[in-house]
Amino acid sequence: MRSDIAKIVEGLESAGYIADRAIATAVHLGLAMEKPLLVEGAAGVGKTEIAKAMAAWLGTDLIRLQCYEGLDLPTALYEWNYQKQLLHIRLQGRDGDAESVQRTIFGPDFLLERPLLRAIRCEERPVLLIDEVDRADEEFEAFLLELLSDFQVSIPELGTIEARTRPVVVLTSNGTRELSDALRRRCLYLWIDYPEPEREIEILRRRRPDIALTRVREAVGLAQQLRGERLGKPPGVAETLDFATALEALGAEALGPETARDAIGALIKDPNDLAGLTAERLEALLRVSGGPGG
Repeated sequence: MRSDIAKIVEGLESAGYIADRAIATAVHLGLAMEKPLLVEGAAGVGKTEIAKAMAAWLGTDLIRLQCYEGLDLPTALYEWNYQKQLLHIRLQGRDGDAESVQRTIFGPDFLLERPLLRAIRCEERPVLLIDEVDRADEEFEAFLLELLSDFQVSIPELGTIEARTRPVVVLTSNGTRELSDALRRRCLYLWIDYPEPEREIEILRRRRPDIALTRVREAVGLAQQLRGERLGKPPGVAETLDFATALEALGAEALGPETARDAIGALIKDPNDLAGLTAERLEALLRVSGGPGG
């Protein structure tokens, strides 16, 4: 098992994702047990990137369903190509057999696959990413239970469609609402926290090797300090990368309060958080994080 986990760490790293042992173990178990992996954590910690890296490492398709409030089955599963159906009916003319036409237009040739159905019907095992499932409503979550239990879906006109190959399923959640126990029972669970400083530096260096190491360390140092503040939206790794990129673009030799204030919009993206970050507080944070602080 240790060698398998080491291979997964190497595989994800080759796809640009720096995984620790906990992440690699969860991925290993999800693949070995063929169970969905539910990944929770704050926004910006790299939950979605796990699925992307898995698809790249496994050399398979990534099928992504982005969840949102009001997401319905036609958007997530399938819908009929009404324009094509209407055209077919017109081409049959008045002499066409009504029953035959009806059977034809509700066949596979007139079906528009959406992400969930596409994942079920793939010939080769894809990675299915159900992103931010907590944003969808409880009714949609209940529908997912059949999919995640039996990997099959029901279409009234066609009957039950079973998965040709069981997809690798990754669900992500930011915790905006509590997910049901029934959904959690069907999944393996992984919690991702903000990375430790050295790991975050390594992530940024991997993503943007062209940015000077000094800039990366300055950006990570301030981001780590800000996560200890009472912010409505603490900066994630993506924001740290944006901040390091902004510092590089500004061309300052060292991170001082003025440069930090100029680039802070890349790191803090909430008006209330920004208003609470006074010049004095920013200087204090820079002193602790290793910046000049003045």
